[in-house]
Amino acid sequence: MRHTTTRILVGGFVLAVLGIQSSAQAGNKDSDQPVVQQSATSQALLKLPRRPLAERLPVTIYEFQSGVQGVTAQAATEMFTTALIRSGQFRVVERAHLNDTVVREKQMNSAGQTDGNVAQSQLRGAQYIFDGTVSEANIAADQHSAGISIGGLTIGGGKAKDSIAIDVRILDAASGDVLDSVAVSKVLKGTNASIGGTAALASTLASMKGGNASALTPDLNIGTAHKDGSDEALRACIEAAVLELIKRVQSVQDVK
Repeated sequence: MRHTTTRILVGGFVLAVLGIQSSAQAGNKDSDQPVVQQSATSQALLKLPRRPLAERLPVTIYEFQSGVQGVTAQAATEMFTTALIRSGQFRVVERAHLNDTVVREKQMNSAGQTDGNVAQSQLRGAQYIFDGTVSEANIAADQHSAGISIGGLTIGGGKAKDSIAIDVRILDAASGDVLDSVAVSKVLKGTNASIGGTAALASTLASMKGGNASALTPDLNIGTAHKDGSDEALRACIEAAVLELIKRVQSVQDVK
């Protein structure tokens, strides 16, 4: 009876481990393939009626600011530029990589290294400048955890909530006036669960029957964790900000 109980206990945990491994492998197989952004905010941008290029307001962003660890200014700038272009509402003029792209091409043309006359053409001016900042990242702003131990078997789990936020201002390129601003934040959720102490539980059950557990009883420890990605959350904040900026810029234009 003692060995039967131990075998049942161990067998159950082995099946649990195999189940977790199978799920992880299936998830990894799916994540190996590149995917196009399909978030709600991404889809909302793509569903906007695209304006003809000649009717779009010229706008730009020089560089997002970020004092938050793990969030680079360059990544935030690229995400914001992509969201502006994806919306189909603005004529986005390059500034962040200007010296490495357009200016270099003009220099080569001016030196006679390329044909055409791009060196003589002026760059398009931006009517509005967007000034963005990753303004907040509260790590573990809200945490809850609980655990229980029965006969040496321990089961635990917990939840945590982080948050990330951005602020974007609309600047008039002609006057430098700050015309409006938008603030967006998003919660990042995380969960974890763990179970362990199978050998201790087997020993407890065996002692209740007046015996001892096998010395070969394995002590299994299983843990799982999931947390929303900060990059994904940042992109969602930026896309939501662009959706709002479209309304704000239109309001500014209506006033003018």
